[in-house]
Amino acid sequence: MTTRTAICALLVAALLGCASLAHAQAARPRNIVFILTDDHRYDALGIAGHPLARTPNMDALARGGAHMRNAFVTTALCSPSRASILTGTYAHTHGVVDNFTPIPPTLPNVGQLLKSAGYQTALIGKWHIGNEDDKPQPGFDHWVSFRGQGEYLPRGTSTMLNVDGRRVPQKGYITDELTDYAVNWLSQTSRERPFFLYLSHKGVHADFAPAERHKGSLKDAPVPSPTTMSLEAADAGRFPTWVRNQRNSWHGVEYPYHSTLDVAEYYRRYMETLRAVDDSVGRVVEWLRRENLLDSTMVVYMGDNGFAFGEHGLIDKRTAFDWSMRVPMLVSAPGLVRPGTVIDRVVANIDITPTVLDLAGVEAPAHVQGRSMLPLFRDASAPWREHLLYEYYWEWSFPQTPTQFALRGERFKYVFTHGVWDVDMFFDLQADPQESRNLIDDPAHKATIDAMRTQLFATLKETGGLKIPLYPPIGGQQRLRNPAGSTAQPFPPAIQKR
Repeated sequence: MTTRTAICALLVAALLGCASLAHAQAARPRNIVFILTDDHRYDALGIAGHPLARTPNMDALARGGAHMRNAFVTTALCSPSRASILTGTYAHTHGVVDNFTPIPPTLPNVGQLLKSAGYQTALIGKWHIGNEDDKPQPGFDHWVSFRGQGEYLPRGTSTMLNVDGRRVPQKGYITDELTDYAVNWLSQTSRERPFFLYLSHKGVHADFAPAERHKGSLKDAPVPSPTTMSLEAADAGRFPTWVRNQRNSWHGVEYPYHSTLDVAEYYRRYMETLRAVDDSVGRVVEWLRRENLLDSTMVVYMGDNGFAFGEHGLIDKRTAFDWSMRVPMLVSAPGLVRPGTVIDRVVANIDITPTVLDLAGVEAPAHVQGRSMLPLFRDASAPWREHLLYEYYWEWSFPQTPTQFALRGERFKYVFTHGVWDVDMFFDLQADPQESRNLIDDPAHKATIDAMRTQLFATLKETGGLKIPLYPPIGGQQRLRNPAGSTAQPFPPAIQKR
């Protein structure tokens, strides 16, 4: 063999080797990083135009991928929403309708399904499904968590982390420390198999506590005042009695957490606390970029539910208003999601499990009630759901919010309230995105309301939701009213005899 022939043979072999490697990399399922934050409302992003948002890393994630502007949770409460994310099912299916009930052991979570498919898996952060236990759950090779809600700052032996079954003291600010654990685990993963990271932050759950570097950073920024906050706005908007009464309660602006809390200042602290979560997103993405793994990884960021700061006279979540059930969802997947994509279709937390399983080439179990979003990433006009079911079940601990079922479409929302003598709600979200005017008694919308009510109960029937779960009361009850606040509100005009 001549020298030239030998060189040519080596070049061909090298090219074939590169081609084989490229084929193997293309054939291997993508890595998956899922970042979940607590109580992050849909509009608290720089790209959404929020005046207090300082979220450059989240904004960059959206610009490099997709911003799902109509993303929702099917129950706006910590444990039920997380159980829906992990199982792809509604609360009436997985049974976690409060913050005390665990996922049934017969219902596999997405970590179990991906681990069985060969993924390296880790859950780092808040689990908070079932009870105060923080023990490692099935489906995760690596586990870092804490009891209940956890705390932002360490307090000796009162703030311990469970690291793979061992008790380890929390050392610092929880958002940063969880990110340290996440990056450390990523650094130890094998390049021979894909990985799945479920990074679940305590931030930005109340009581908000910004990182030291962000304290006071928004002290001079004006806080937006909701147009629906006043009692006059509630009356003009023809809201149900329970909404107008709730303003004077644990979850209302007149008696927030049974205190004299300044809701505007509370909002500032919330937005300052969110800045550390944004830093966390930036650190994880930067690690992926540095390791040349960004192009082979899908990154999904979302909130577990929204939060109110005076809208409709309320604080907290739970209700079927958009500020409660609507969340940010950002998706980066180079080669699959075009940079700068904006998708306005109605997607939800129950779509996370089927989406990542589809991406991994794993068939979704028959019990999964969500849908894979991959077709939407390829074509935002692909066939998709017209409406999303929302459900919230009355809690003994917080009796001011009744059981609610809602059907949320791209334009209209119908809310059915169960178990109270009151009116339902109906909103034209195109004309009234702030949900300031309840149109439930408007004759012009009667046909749409009737059709949506029929569709709501048909969906409940199809998914096994025509039952009301009941559990024994646990914990205290936040039922007080402020005697200096507004008095009990009258029935809506529709109920008054004419």
